[in-house]
Order: sequence, then C-alpha cells, then structure tokens
Amino acid sequence: MFDDRLEKVNDECGVFGIYAPGRSVSELVYLGLFSLQHRGQEACGIAVSDGDMIHHYKNLGMVTEVFNQNTLNTLDGYLAIGHVRYSASGQSKTQQNAQPIVARYQHGEIALAHNGSLINGEELRQSLMERGSLFHTTVDSEQIVALIASHGHDAMEQAMLKTMIDLKGSYSLVLMTEDTLYAVRDPLGNRPLCIGKLGDEGYVVASETCALDAIGATFLRDVAPGEIVTVDATGLHSTNMFGTDKQALCIFEFVYIARPDSNIDGINVNKARRLMGRELAKEAKLDVDIVISVPDSGTTAAIGYAEESGIPFTQGILKNRYTGRSFIQPTQEMREQMVKLKLNPIRDALEGKRVAVVDDSIVRGTTSRKLVKLLREYGAKEVHMLISCPPVKYPCFYGVDTGNPEELIAAKLDVDGICEHIGADSLHYISMEGILRAVEWSGVGFCTACVSGEYPLGVPCNHCKKSK
Repeated sequence: MFDDRLEKVNDECGVFGIYAPGRSVSELVYLGLFSLQHRGQEACGIAVSDGDMIHHYKNLGMVTEVFNQNTLNTLDGYLAIGHVRYSASGQSKTQQNAQPIVARYQHGEIALAHNGSLINGEELRQSLMERGSLFHTTVDSEQIVALIASHGHDAMEQAMLKTMIDLKGSYSLVLMTEDTLYAVRDPLGNRPLCIGKLGDEGYVVASETCALDAIGATFLRDVAPGEIVTVDATGLHSTNMFGTDKQALCIFEFVYIARPDSNIDGINVNKARRLMGRELAKEAKLDVDIVISVPDSGTTAAIGYAEESGIPFTQGILKNRYTGRSFIQPTQEMREQMVKLKLNPIRDALEGKRVAVVDDSIVRGTTSRKLVKLLREYGAKEVHMLISCPPVKYPCFYGVDTGNPEELIAAKLDVDGICEHIGADSLHYISMEGILRAVEWSGVGFCTACVSGEYPLGVPCNHCKKSK
C-alpha cells in the first residue's frame, strides 16, 4: 500500500482548549480540531464540562468521521478540551489510547490532552504501578494524570508544579477540571502552545494559531516554556517556576508539521519555509529550466528557491486531495499505480525540461524514487532533487514519528548514495547552518535532534543502554 505518511516526519498530535462562559463550546472545539487535523489523523476526542460534570467522547478516525451534530449535541458545556492523534505503532491504534484521558481523583474529575512524549515514561509507569496506580492505556499521557492525582492533597496548580518536577521530555498539555482550564508547556518549549481571546470573557489555547483563526479568536501570546496558565471565573493567571533562557523548539514544526498560516513563538511558518528555500538556493545553484514542488509540503520552500535563484516556479505535480488516508489495493499492479493517484505530474509543464524538484524531507526514499521515475516518464529531461531540511538520520523521542532508525535512508547512505537510490540527476540538502539562518532572526532556540543527533531534553534510558 502506498502511504505518504510513511515517507514523512509525522507529529503525534494537536491539542485545543476553550473556556467561554455562557456559550456551548462543543462546535467550536470541533472547528479547532478540524483546523489541527494535519497534526494527527488516527484518533480524536473532546471532553466538555458544564461546571459540574465532564462528558467526553473519543474514537479512532478523523474529526469529521468521529463527530457529527448528534454527538456534539451530547457534549454540552462552556469549558472543553480536544485532541487529535497520530500514532506510529499498531499497539497505539486503539480507541482506548485516544485522548483526552478522563479520570476521577480526590478532588473530582480531570481531563488531559498531551502533545509530545516523555523520555522517562516507562520509569514513571513502573514507579506508579509499584505504588498502586492502575493504567488503562499504553500512552505516557496517562502517567501525567496519575502523577497529578498522586498529589491530590494539593490544589491543582500546586499538584501540576510537583508533577513537572518528575516529568522529563516534551509536553504541551491542556487539562481541565469541572470548572477550570489549564495549559502547560515543558521547560524547553519543545512543542508549540498558544493562547487566544474569545469575546469578552473567553480564552482559547491551541497547538497552533490556525486553530484560533478557525473560531474567530484573537491571538494573545504563546505559552512560555515552563509556564502553567490557569483560566477560571476570575480570569487568566500564570505561574512559571521552570522557565530558563534556553529553548528547544522543534525545528520540524517549520519544515513540515505546522500549517503555513500559523505563527509559533513569533515565527510565521510560511515565512520560515520561504527563507529555507532561499537559503537552499544560495547553497545549491543549479542550471535548470523550472522549479517545481512536491505538494503541498515543499511548495513554499520551492517558491523561495525560485525567488532567490531567478528560475521560474511552476506547478509541475498535481496532488489528488480525495484519495483519503487508506486505499485497498488487491493486486500488485494497483499498488504500483497508487503513486499516480496521489501525485500526478503535468506533462505539458515537464516535457523536455530540466527540473528542480523541492521537497521538505526524504525519510525512507521510497516515494522519492517513485516520483523521480514518474517525472521522467512524463517527459522531464533532468530531475534534480532539493530538500529544505538536512538529512534525517536520528530518531525523535519528543513526540514526532521519524520512523524506525533502521529505515531512515540517511542513516545508511550518504548523499551520493541516496541520489543513486532515488535515481535523480543530483540531490541537494540544505545545510544545518542554512536551515538555522532561516529562523535564527527570531531569537528562539531549536531542537534539531533528528538531523544533528543532539538531544536537548535527553534520551530514554532504554536507548542509552542500547547505545552502550
């Protein structure tokens, strides 16, 4: 089966939260999650409170598949959180592992949605189980809920502060009790999280600003690394005891994950990708006739490359948006044809041309190889691949699926070897210096672990043992 999710670096989820007194918010959460659908397509869920009780619904599938008007009508309340999830393993693809996680503890009910991944999740789970905790899922988000509950004698904000002492890794959280909304970001701000204002009394928190736009909320600011934001009947309040001068924002938010119309920590995603294309043009000067992109993820960088190089940009590949997430291929012949259904070259634009093709990344190389072959079949005289991210050589432990390290083509082959494997006339990756130049004007620090092997939040203990 052809599945381009296997050829891309995938984020594991997006989170959304809203506090809007006097309004029924389930439809707004639906719209917010729909705008974050690119961050996760395996499962989704919504938890809503009317001030007295939390109701929730979650299931496998995309937002439009899981929720309908009848479902949303059962989720009545003014306070809610939501989650969209991408899962990489078969074990994770269960309804049980969908979020939000909803549980009852000493002070009542709590619901939590998590973007990121803990590097000490297994150790925390074992420790909590030894202390009597029971778990119903295999996701580390449930450990966070259990840790909060273990500090049940404290008020929620204090319990969260104590919980953060034990958490190691990446997390942007939205959580709620029956009457209060919370937003929490890890001390290095690895995953994005922002705050918006809705009307006179309402507040929204979300993984990306595009979700604020979707419901007509006004962007206020990003949640700071290490910050706990509380929203209740008295307004918005903030505590930050863990913030540092360092930050390790995931660079892949700007390469591929985030929507181009989002702003993260003061950086417009579209602008960053355009600058990456410009830097790539400075580093890889080619004698070609046209620049095209692998839609949609490579388009903005391709435009930047064309602007800087002076080579005309044109649409050379059409992306079919209606093939869905899965497709039944009963024969080998149909499997071979699937790439043409997903990405179809435009012969008139390509025939007899020397073509520069811009994409955001090459993970396994399978799709790139098929695409290069297809472009030649449609008349391209030369095919030169340009990649707006350095080679992905290392696994991510912070909530992004970079695939099995043994399957990462850049971990096994050098650039010449990859070029030969995919059948291109040449292959050019942006340098580490080039990609950082595209975003360094922001003053934000970045995590580049998947391309540099340097892990600012550490690595799981089991990985350390394997490395020795």
